Amino acid sequence: MNKAGRYVLLASCLLVGLLVAGCSDGGTVNQAEDSVQLAEAFTQGKALSVSFTDARVAGMKGIAENDLLKLFVDDKTGAVAVIHKQSGEIWHSNPPERESDPLAAGVNKGVLSSQLKIDFYNLFGQLSAVNSFSDSVVYKQIKFEEIPSGVRVSYQFGTSKKTMDDMPMKMSKARFEEKVLSKLDNTGKRALKIAYTEDKENSVYERNDGALKGLQLDRALKAFEDAGYTEEDLVADIAENNLDQTKPEPRIFLASIEYVLDGDSLVAKVPVSSIQYPEEYPVNTISLLSFFGAGGPESKGSILVPDGAGALIHFNNGKTNYPAYQQQIYGADQTMDTTENAVRTQEARLPVFGIIREGGAFLGIIEEGESVATINADISGRLNSYNYVYPSFSVLNKGDLSLDANGQQRSLPKFQENPVMSDLTVRYAFLDGEDASYQGMAAYYQQYLMQKNGLPHLEAADGKDDIPFYLQLIGSISKKKHIAGIPYQSLEPLTTFEQAQSIVTQMQQRDIHEIKLKYSGWFNKGLDHEVPDNLSVDRAIGGSRGLKDFVSFAKEQGVSFYPDVAILTAHSGSGFNKTKEASRTLRGVPAALYPLDTALNRRDRNSLPSYVVSPKMVGKFTDAMLKDFGGFKTGGISLRDLADQLNSDYRENNQVDRAESEGISIQSLNKIREANLTMMADGGNAYALPYLSDITNAPMSNSKFKIEDEEIPFYQMVVRGFIDYTGAPYNLSTYTDVKQYVLKCLEYGAGVYFEWIYEPNHKVKDTEYNDLYAVNYELWIDQAAEIYQEVNGVLKNVRNERITGHEKLSEGVFKTVYENGAYVIVNYNRSQVTAGGRTVEAESYITGGGQS
Repeated sequence: MNKAGRYVLLASCLLVGLLVAGCSDGGTVNQAEDSVQLAEAFTQGKALSVSFTDARVAGMKGIAENDLLKLFVDDKTGAVAVIHKQSGEIWHSNPPERESDPLAAGVNKGVLSSQLKIDFYNLFGQLSAVNSFSDSVVYKQIKFEEIPSGVRVSYQFGTSKKTMDDMPMKMSKARFEEKVLSKLDNTGKRALKIAYTEDKENSVYERNDGALKGLQLDRALKAFEDAGYTEEDLVADIAENNLDQTKPEPRIFLASIEYVLDGDSLVAKVPVSSIQYPEEYPVNTISLLSFFGAGGPESKGSILVPDGAGALIHFNNGKTNYPAYQQQIYGADQTMDTTENAVRTQEARLPVFGIIREGGAFLGIIEEGESVATINADISGRLNSYNYVYPSFSVLNKGDLSLDANGQQRSLPKFQENPVMSDLTVRYAFLDGEDASYQGMAAYYQQYLMQKNGLPHLEAADGKDDIPFYLQLIGSISKKKHIAGIPYQSLEPLTTFEQAQSIVTQMQQRDIHEIKLKYSGWFNKGLDHEVPDNLSVDRAIGGSRGLKDFVSFAKEQGVSFYPDVAILTAHSGSGFNKTKEASRTLRGVPAALYPLDTALNRRDRNSLPSYVVSPKMVGKFTDAMLKDFGGFKTGGISLRDLADQLNSDYRENNQVDRAESEGISIQSLNKIREANLTMMADGGNAYALPYLSDITNAPMSNSKFKIEDEEIPFYQMVVRGFIDYTGAPYNLSTYTDVKQYVLKCLEYGAGVYFEWIYEPNHKVKDTEYNDLYAVNYELWIDQAAEIYQEVNGVLKNVRNERITGHEKLSEGVFKTVYENGAYVIVNYNRSQVTAGGRTVEAESYITGGGQS
């Protein structure tokens, strides 16, 4: 195919791409018809005035100040710096010594000097990137505007300025002399004689790329312009000489960062309205301040990442053979998740990150856009010499659409219709002294959440000293049975309400107190129940009468009762129309969730899937569920997924992005609270915390990513004293040593948790619930009582106390300090250790302080 033909193909691909993208007629404020329009939208501002200077940040202009901080800007590069007045610590957006970095080269060199990086898709769905230094500052396309307590920095990425590629690599002698040289004066002719070399043997002129730099390039481009050489002429020359050359299209993007000092913090915001891009180059992600506070190769410090309970990555740990850290806040969007194997990682439940270094620390809190944020971190020695952490935000997602034409399959990109409509805002809170630690960060974030109503209001002590014992009972499951060889699905009762009373009674006889009972599989056909648009208590376990009797029994015995309900996940069948009520993927099909085959460690696509409920249906299902639920008078409810998952819906012309989905989930949580129901929930994402009394399956470890160095109870240090919590059920966990489980509960201040059924274990054999392999209560109840007595013996002294201190004393030895001064030192090692002058036996603990 000749090059002229390639232009036709490119135009065709563009048309197909736009059709596949499914863009609405009205477009959005973020899109523009072409790059020229965007270039015209950017105007250079006036010079930034200086309010004060400081020799410690030479060359930067002071533009805002409060009692705690000073903000400086380099109006040549866009870099900012914050001076913490009390400590004198200086926090730079870009490493001051970056120009001399021996590792960073090419694109990575430019990224070191940038404040924004934009990843975008080309016409074929491939990712490319621009950054604010190489594609904006270099072209002097940056402007500054003073705003209250700060500054707005605006960038134009890319340029419409002509380049060497606007000149043909080769022209025939006849066309060169007739079409160009004959129309120029001597100055123009001289410029082109430098720009091109005559090949007399082939009767052509060839472009002399080595000479086309700076002033010579400008003169050559002007000569072509003066000669009236057009884009059509360029296409003709490319086709005539069969050149491997295409005319580059300008790819111009606009975005701004607003920096504002707010008390002890710098707030950096990318307004969504400032993000503009050509329609044919949709933006995938925006990375903000990738090197803020980065530590160099000689620095000592650590990076805080929100992996599970929390983790530290130590500066310069040398782990460049392992992947960099990257984790999405609130886990994967299940309409986008294509993972086929079982991923045993912890989710990032809190939208935070930070850096601790000698002299100070900062805690990054994502205030807006957290539902589409990913935390990225890496150490020196891979791409550059720095240790850094930063958030990136998903603006538009891409899927692949398969087309079958003439027996051949082609994959075309399918883009999210509209970009995320949330501003992207990060608060950088600066800490010094003893607060410049992960303990100080946790305390700061806890106070921050309290001020923002992000945690439940502390109630007066209820007088209960015993810690909770969390028990999940499973009522019934669906099981395939046969009559005369004909298969059918039937409910298999595993724990009736009467049997549940028996279990609770036996627990109380063993001195297990403060029982918090989650009851799953009690309505609408078992554990994987149909959607809760109406509630029908399963007759197989006792029906409505049995439930009411159990509610009365629980109240008499002081047992907190939480019937379990899934709202965000549904099975097809009665009450659910997957075509109308399931979220759609970018491919336009209902988002199906196939169960995991634990034996093969992959999705079982021979089983019936469940479906992601569209966020648009969540409010309806919540209302319907509450209408029936109130009549049971349970006082509590367990939420299986409402605080654990966050999903989109890419239905054409009716999209719900993740940020909007978060708002819908919050509305449903608020409705449940208004119904005076106490909420227990799995997971515990940050947006759900104000509504919860208890969290099950709370993160109790990190994901053990190879780049990480330490696991820390950051999550626990934030929520303890406000919300009770526990990890995974012990009998279904990965623990093989009960001593290790007890130590983890003591170190993390967590309750004990078991998941049981009344019937024998073989009742779940050959069902879709083979993962319930060790749940018969009789096998566990005695050991559960022993575990509870031991853990409760320590933690009842700190029943409602916050964790105020945590430290690693030596390898495998940790000390946790509670608000009343009580502490526990745990030793995970299989040998005796001495800590703080005291001996701690192997796999044991000691206590002290407070009331212990």
